[in-house]
Amino acid sequence: MTGTPYIPDRITVHLGYPDDSSAPNVTLDFPEYIANVASGELYPTWPENALRANIYAIVTFALNRVYTEWYRSRGYDYDITSTTQYDQTFAPDRTIFQNIRELTDELFNDYVVRQGEINPYFTAYCDGIQTTCSGLYQWGTVDLANRGYTPYEILQYYYGPNINIVKNAPIERNIPSFVPPAISVGEQSDRVRLMQTMLNRISNNYPAIPKINPVTGNFLEQTEAAVKKFQSIFGLDPTGIIDKATWYKISYIYTSVKRLAELDSEGIRLGEAARNISRALRRGDSGRNITYLQYFLAVIGAYYAAVEPVEITGEFDEQTEDSVKSFQRTYGLEPTGVVDTQTWSDLYRAYAGIVENAPVSVGEALPLYPGSPLSVGMTNDYVRVVQQYLTYIHDSYPDIPAVPDTGYFGTVTEDAVKRFQQTFGLTPTGRVDAITWNKLSSVFSDLKYGYVKQPGQYPGYIIT
Repeated sequence: MTGTPYIPDRITVHLGYPDDSSAPNVTLDFPEYIANVASGELYPTWPENALRANIYAIVTFALNRVYTEWYRSRGYDYDITSTTQYDQTFAPDRTIFQNIRELTDELFNDYVVRQGEINPYFTAYCDGIQTTCSGLYQWGTVDLANRGYTPYEILQYYYGPNINIVKNAPIERNIPSFVPPAISVGEQSDRVRLMQTMLNRISNNYPAIPKINPVTGNFLEQTEAAVKKFQSIFGLDPTGIIDKATWYKISYIYTSVKRLAELDSEGIRLGEAARNISRALRRGDSGRNITYLQYFLAVIGAYYAAVEPVEITGEFDEQTEDSVKSFQRTYGLEPTGVVDTQTWSDLYRAYAGIVENAPVSVGEALPLYPGSPLSVGMTNDYVRVVQQYLTYIHDSYPDIPAVPDTGYFGTVTEDAVKRFQQTFGLTPTGRVDAITWNKLSSVFSDLKYGYVKQPGQYPGYIIT
């Protein structure tokens, strides 16, 4: 899914583990799904503020799965599973508690975001007694509510102070990105144009994929050749036809390479990560080192097809273990899935090598975040990139001043950065931190390589 998130009117739930093809799917109204999950996860006797905080987390978790097309991009025909090992509990015949239904009807189109972002945050949670995690503790919310915490303060307690709650998001029909029939030579359409744009962006990181020039929306031999090469690189049957599996694979890889600097809005800096670990990391672990591990794997996976990228959750799950094994195989290590000191060292060096060799210029490949904020008085190539971004964006957003690309961060650049931040809903500090860098990269990339987004396209969300 691209663009601004909305609330789907319906959601499809797989009643089993992801790979259990015998398990059925159930499609139901989104509010009904939330009420069902909440009635299975929560006790109706809990304080209302605890229930509200938990329902916010449940709604946001589901929206994250829908918005990122977490399962559909992997070839599945559903949005979320019913198993708590992967997602949230759901039972078709569950009794729905009346007070939980009433709260759900009020809150189903409100969700949590990181400040400066629009995508639903990955609101991991667990009971906090039998299982622990890096997110919200359900039983812990009861204690906080009894101590007078508001729902928003409870969410801040677990997810950090830099969150907002989007209120009354619009409701739209949830239509999967891919709509049959398959795309092949001879078709001319907007969806062909979209695929051509994505393939051209992917080819910046996988140059064996030939460029499609010009991007016309007409599926000719040049596009067919690019599709075949993409399919060959990513283990698909090289037919040159964009079927459902190829569509979602292109979408998934495009997202990986286009949002390298963003990576789930974590904004992690290389300098923050430990160069060494005190103990081996393995499945079941959680915490900051796991977040770094997944960040490394996500970046490396976007550059090396043999390394499976992961979502950044802070939880060492099965997907993370599989990604670690793929990295170990790629780098000649024993594929144990356990991150020992040797694996960590190689991960760190591989990531550092990508950052070091990534171009620090506005060219075909967008540079990664430099690792520390840019501010007045600094002179370097990263400042020059910011200036070039701002000047390019100025053509579509005239209120954002163009800036000479001198490489010096002076007051003119600071003023332009502030205007950009104001335009895109960021705190107008005038400093380019990870979030501002990510947004600059995203807007520049959308304008240059993808859809041109003019001001006013985003609905007027109420953010508190």
